[in-house]
Amino acid sequence: MVEKRLALLEPKTRTRSGDLPAAGISRRTKDRAARRLMETLAVATSLLVVVILIALTLRARPILEVYSPRELLTSHTWQPLKGLFGFYPFIIGTFWVTAAGMLLSVPPSLLTAIYLAEYAHPKTRTLVTPFIDLLAGIPSVVYGVWGILTVVPFIEKTVAPALQASWIGVLPIFQSENPTGYGVLAGGVVLAVMVFPVMIAVAGEVIAAVPQGLRDASLALGATRWQTVRHVVLKRSRVGVLAAIVLGFSRAFGETMAVLMVVGNVPQVPKSIFDAAYPLTALIANNYGEMMSIPLYDAALMGAALILLLIILVFNIGSRLVLVRITRGET
Repeated sequence: MVEKRLALLEPKTRTRSGDLPAAGISRRTKDRAARRLMETLAVATSLLVVVILIALTLRARPILEVYSPRELLTSHTWQPLKGLFGFYPFIIGTFWVTAAGMLLSVPPSLLTAIYLAEYAHPKTRTLVTPFIDLLAGIPSVVYGVWGILTVVPFIEKTVAPALQASWIGVLPIFQSENPTGYGVLAGGVVLAVMVFPVMIAVAGEVIAAVPQGLRDASLALGATRWQTVRHVVLKRSRVGVLAAIVLGFSRAFGETMAVLMVVGNVPQVPKSIFDAAYPLTALIANNYGEMMSIPLYDAALMGAALILLLIILVFNIGSRLVLVRITRGET
């Protein structure tokens, strides 16, 4: 009698034929299908960059068959009507504007992230963080309008005269014959404001993730709050902080509309922060879809897009290798 009751309580894991129940097969099938779907999506996402690279290469092929990459990258002349397509001024303009933006954004972003993570009162952090996050949601065209109405006049009437009248005005980088406000500095200021929220958010999260025990141990040894932040917290979180800077660089490289509205859009090699520039993104946005009847013009713009993509890829891959090397050095 007892044996019959125990038999009734035992789970029926097998059917008469010895196979698993249909429900078990269904769960395993669903699990395999979900795994394959996620694997396919992951591979497709990874190959998307390769697909874009191939597409741009094919569209830029006509101009690559006429001019060598060296001619396109080193020529200073951009006259599509004469069949002259020199990308050098646009490449240099891209680096000028991006460098100005990052020089203006990295120090304030890191200091803000350190303050919010290490010094700010929880109520202050709760109040300030949503406003910083709000900056990331503002459309780039709004930043461009703000740059035209505020940044450009301020640079033209205040910053340029002040710097040129001071002792640093003798440096070529601060000299300009006719500063209009539209130029590298205006583009850099707008870019800096646009990358603030990304860098502050990522760097702040990384700094806040440092174990509290490390801070307590440093303070117990007699270190000040700033010494703890500088020698313990930042040293532990430096990989994440560098990743935040790299993310900001990538955001700045690809920005188009806001920079286009304030940078001047003159195809020349800037010699001063007050000179106008013409980044690759602005070149593509300004001209694509127009004057397509000009031979090789479409291919030239696709070539500009290809150059921009390659620059970003090389920068990101190089940054990734540096981060991996730093991480291995720490371990």
